[in-house]
Amino acid sequence: MPTPHFIFTKNKNSFCVHVKNLEELSVEQIQEIEHFVDVRNGYFDFNTYTFSINKNLQYQEFIKLLDTLHVNALTEESLAVQKNGEKISFGQYKGMLYSELPDSYLLWLKNNYSGRDREVLCDEIARRKI
Repeated sequence: MPTPHFIFTKNKNSFCVHVKNLEELSVEQIQEIEHFVDVRNGYFDFNTYTFSINKNLQYQEFIKLLDTLHVNALTEESLAVQKNGEKISFGQYKGMLYSELPDSYLLWLKNNYSGRDREVLCDEIARRKI
């Protein structure tokens, strides 16, 4: 049975994890990952093989959490951090940079927002690969 391969990306108020080998995992392994995300009120996007959790967590803390929960996974940290100068002009995160928004909110906007900042939104989602 293959070991899940997680690529961790830290954002300002959240973190996201791309499951590099999701297609190779068993149904049971995927259900365990889903449970891990659900318990933390996160969001799993099966289209991008990525889950995000609104928690300010560093990479080493993520590894410790996996160890504590006895989750066997290969992990690596994505160091791609880029600031997008555009600020969101509405909602609960008004005034924050798009690059600082939680992954879950970006994904919600992707499905529910069609305003003038749509292109900026899509660019940030593509940059994060979520």
